[in-house]
Amino acid sequence: MSARIDAVMLVGFGAPTRPGDIRPFLDNLLRGRPVPRERYEEVVRHYEAVGGGSPYNELTRRQANALRNRLARDGIEIPVAVGMRNWEPYVIDAMRELSRAGARRVLGFVLSAHRCEASWERYLETVRAAQEQLGSDAPEFVYPEPWHTHPKFIEAVAARTRDALARLAPADAARAHLLFTAHSIPVAMAEKCAYADEVAESARLVAKALWREKWSLAFQSRSGSPRERWLEPDIAPALRALGQNAVVVIPIGFLCDHLEVLYDLDVAAREIAVEAGIVMERAGTVGDHPVFIEMIASYVASHRGA
Repeated sequence: MSARIDAVMLVGFGAPTRPGDIRPFLDNLLRGRPVPRERYEEVVRHYEAVGGGSPYNELTRRQANALRNRLARDGIEIPVAVGMRNWEPYVIDAMRELSRAGARRVLGFVLSAHRCEASWERYLETVRAAQEQLGSDAPEFVYPEPWHTHPKFIEAVAARTRDALARLAPADAARAHLLFTAHSIPVAMAEKCAYADEVAESARLVAKALWREKWSLAFQSRSGSPRERWLEPDIAPALRALGQNAVVVIPIGFLCDHLEVLYDLDVAAREIAVEAGIVMERAGTVGDHPVFIEMIASYVASHRGA
């Protein structure tokens, strides 16, 4: 039997939290990548349009607090840390804190339900780089199995979708189309992994849980060279092609509100819906929904041998 974990780290993307952080964050995120200056400035404007920052870090801390409280109710008292790949608190700083607390084996929970190089492998590489930097002081990391079809994840997404449907007029809710979205990735990357299939499977299971037959999947927030092929359909033409007078957009590929949700959906996609005469509601991300937190807690318990 393998050793029991003695700590947990939620491993996330990270985000700027105030206007003064936006450019340093983007400089850090895009270091070494040939991003056109006009695209850089466009993203700055998007952050400014949603309040000059992102709630992602705070929402991730809420997830950690909810997990800590849930574990305590289950009689599990272990450190729960938050480590970000692209902004404070960085993974290496969170790892140092866990090491000082005596942690030797950590459950790393990467905050992405669907796995590809960008959403999974780069996070594990960040952890490995931090371990190498800390040397013998670094704890070992283990990770849960893929969970994009876990019943509790599906239940949490379905619950957020029901909340959105309830905000519609009854007649609109009855005929509303469910449009699931996830971050687009380059086709060349998608061909090397099961990312697109995993997103589609999650969406299918949520639609099934809601007894909904009218649903589809679109991708959003693509970037990079326009000459490079990315996963499609993009949400803009997908919305326009629906011909529906009511739609619930479900960001199943995002666990917390971030720029891709707050701007790309709540601003840009909503403008398209208004222009097309579509009544649009956006489902909340799972965030700290109790059922989602229960799922994470179940992985902690299984790695504790409980």
